[in-house]
Amino acid sequence: MQIETITTHPYDDQNPGTSGLRKKVKTFQQPGYLENFVQSIFDSLNDFAGKTLVLGGDGRYFNRAAIQIIIKMAAANGFGELIIGQGGLLSPPAASHLIRKNQAFGGLVLSASHNPGGPDEDFGIKYNVANGGPAPEKYTAAFYQCSQAIDCYKIAAMADIDLDSIGTQQVGDIKITIVDPVTDYAEMMQSIFDFPLLKQSIGSGYIRLCFDAMHAITGPYAKRILEDMLGAKPGSVINAEPLEDFGGHHPDPNLAHAQELAAKMFGPDAPTFGAASDGDGDRNMIMGSHIFVTPSDSLAIMAANAHLIPAYAKGLSGVARSMPTSQAVDRVAAKYAIPCYETPTGWKFFGNLLDAGKITICGEESFGTGSDHVREKDGLWAVLFWLNLIARKRQPVADIVHDHWLKFGRDIYSRHDYEAVSSDIANGIIEHLRSRLPTLAGQAFDEYIIKYADEFSYQDPIDNSISHNQGIRIGFENGSRIVFRLSGTGTVGATLRIYLERFEVDAEKHDQDAQAALADLIDLAEQLSEIKKRTGRTEPTVIT
Repeated sequence: MQIETITTHPYDDQNPGTSGLRKKVKTFQQPGYLENFVQSIFDSLNDFAGKTLVLGGDGRYFNRAAIQIIIKMAAANGFGELIIGQGGLLSPPAASHLIRKNQAFGGLVLSASHNPGGPDEDFGIKYNVANGGPAPEKYTAAFYQCSQAIDCYKIAAMADIDLDSIGTQQVGDIKITIVDPVTDYAEMMQSIFDFPLLKQSIGSGYIRLCFDAMHAITGPYAKRILEDMLGAKPGSVINAEPLEDFGGHHPDPNLAHAQELAAKMFGPDAPTFGAASDGDGDRNMIMGSHIFVTPSDSLAIMAANAHLIPAYAKGLSGVARSMPTSQAVDRVAAKYAIPCYETPTGWKFFGNLLDAGKITICGEESFGTGSDHVREKDGLWAVLFWLNLIARKRQPVADIVHDHWLKFGRDIYSRHDYEAVSSDIANGIIEHLRSRLPTLAGQAFDEYIIKYADEFSYQDPIDNSISHNQGIRIGFENGSRIVFRLSGTGTVGATLRIYLERFEVDAEKHDQDAQAALADLIDLAEQLSEIKKRTGRTEPTVIT
């Protein structure tokens, strides 16, 4: 096999964000752009000669072409084996499982998660380490440093690989194995959940379900598990075929974008259970007949009922949530006397806690939940968890949620996203808030008295690494919170997110509309940040 060394030049915008490098497809199609970043990853790693790399993506536009490039670069750089999902498809949780099961050196996951796909839309790539989780900051910082000094990359002169035929072939010194992307993952789900109970509950009609795959990666996974293995009626999985442009839709599982599912769940004769997953299958939206479950509540309910799931029957070692996620899971942890950790946004921060056995279940308000079974958030795992819960408790979703609120109180919660804001304006808003922090504590705004105002920093309890500037927190004496944070997952401008939370113990007030209940906090967030004045906008882009 001939190895070519290609001269290149650095691109100055290859600093990975929260979940890898995400840019427009046309950016990745620039000469050497993808190759530079992949070579920078390889140049940052040590001792991988002859070892195994897992490779796959969410099927969005440019996925197949990028995989062919990476195959040739992995061969040129000395990897011994590639394990690739058939058709180039592999969800992040399935990739994480394959890395762990095969004791691979690591993996490259091609995804821009919930971002739109297509020739004019988004593409992304991230590296997962040997534990199956996204690369920690010390890795991504090294990737960026290498990308700024790169002057050449290595690539093998070889024919494209047939990605659609399952099997193993030897090409020069590298073994290439194409695997069914679903089989190993489905076997793992059987080891976690009570599949006989689920099959009986779904087959008997006790649970009628609708899962919206949003023309994204989880379509094949959901059809195999929910319809073929558990007996859901054909058509229970909608928008099941993965498409390069997600059918022209935004594959973000929330009420704004999963409108077809929402219409079913809030319509006449609604199914018992509804759910959606995102572009790469690691996020989830949970619904019942005429009810939407916030991700923060979903995490707390999972933690409170984990003992009903076979894999977690012995109890939880601890739980964790991202800082902007509501404090609902904290209340569960306090009641059951288990540790609860607050981390920055980004699944990589849960990895050390999971590896050290400090936590069993973790989650984020951005529709991601997971456990120690892999080192990624896992949308279909969350769906099966809820189905197992409904089957065991013999209750509809709404009753499970309301019973939880009666026991623990309700954290009324919402997130307001201002998308594609000029980076200068968005950074100016954060700087404005930052400048006000020293004077805010003790100030009173009607019933809201500020208890603390700070910028969240996190010291990892396992490796003592420190992450600064992780969001502005304003907490009130009555337990309410406002959080301001710039997101790292967009590709145009900046996304400014405002998180609003109010704790309500009075059961008579549990059913109130979240936006109405949070109206005073919404006004106060505007007063503190001047976001509408500074952006010229009258309302958020998306409210979840």
